[in-house]
Amino acid sequence: MGSPLTLGIVGVGKISEQYFASLPSLPGLKLVAVADLDTARAAVVAAEQGVESMSVDALLADDRIDAILNLTIPAAHVEIDTRALLAGKHVYAEKPLALAPADAVAMLELAAERGLRVGSAPDTVLGTGIQTARAVLDDGEIGTPIGATAVWTAPGHERWHPAPQFYYQPGAGPLYDMGPYYVTTLVTLLGPVVRVSAAVSRSARERTVATGPQAGAAIPVDVDTHISAVLEHASGISSSVTMSFEVWATRMSGLEVYGTAGTIAVPDPNRFSDPVEVWTPDADEWRTVQPRAGYADAGRGYGLADMARAIETDRPHRASGELAFHVLEIMHSILRAGEEHSVITLTSTASRPEPVPGGASPESW
Repeated sequence: MGSPLTLGIVGVGKISEQYFASLPSLPGLKLVAVADLDTARAAVVAAEQGVESMSVDALLADDRIDAILNLTIPAAHVEIDTRALLAGKHVYAEKPLALAPADAVAMLELAAERGLRVGSAPDTVLGTGIQTARAVLDDGEIGTPIGATAVWTAPGHERWHPAPQFYYQPGAGPLYDMGPYYVTTLVTLLGPVVRVSAAVSRSARERTVATGPQAGAAIPVDVDTHISAVLEHASGISSSVTMSFEVWATRMSGLEVYGTAGTIAVPDPNRFSDPVEVWTPDADEWRTVQPRAGYADAGRGYGLADMARAIETDRPHRASGELAFHVLEIMHSILRAGEEHSVITLTSTASRPEPVPGGASPESW
């Protein structure tokens, strides 16, 4: 391998802990500095990681840094990404790519003009779980795929998160918070989406913070909290999606793909390496499939390492801005279709990313 991609992180909130856990084992990346609006926290994290603590402005201007890992809140993703691109740096951001597709267009155009990469979470689809499910599907083990269902529900993140207010603001809600994992998985498995229809709603239930120093504080709800959608894929396959902060308990959760000769129980798209199960008529029972594809023992940041390797080898990276934009338009169109009681035809598309072979590591592909 050549020289590592030098990295600066903007935003050191809760999610950053998962990236820091993976970064030491990821080839092709070298963390240089961190920044956060909370400068005291940035200083503590920098000391823990053995790197520099900088202001956001200084980090974005630092010529030593090749790429920015943007872990800010969703409302700041496009602003930070654009500033990094203007400074000549590649960017990789947490999901979603932006609050709305229109917000991301100029940023992606800027990256293309300057020959810079844009990557985006989720990269959970690169682990052995989703990649093995894709291999089972592509190998024809359940025949021709016909449809899929994706269901994620909870009563709300306020039951465990000490500062959950942002989950109920634009850019979050169950669809923008958890939807990227499920929708990205559906596109990875079944290909791009051409049309969506949906129903959306929110209850009048009063929500308050349950834990931490803000316990008892009221939470304003400015997003839809129960979403049901139907996606029509370009392949002719349909998939249904339900995302909710309104469900106290359920026996219907997860993601399944249905084919003419069986069913795949796809593992949790928010995780990297849970097992895949398959049911076929000959076996007449569920069987667990041994991992056969995907980055083994992966964690958050593998999409960034994959992007670094792609830059070095001049090939497309998998957790791409193109894919993230398509997923964003799907989610945005779901909300619009629900509000307008209409069917929305999408304007974007995205190729299925190249599969990750079994036993792969970011430095070997």
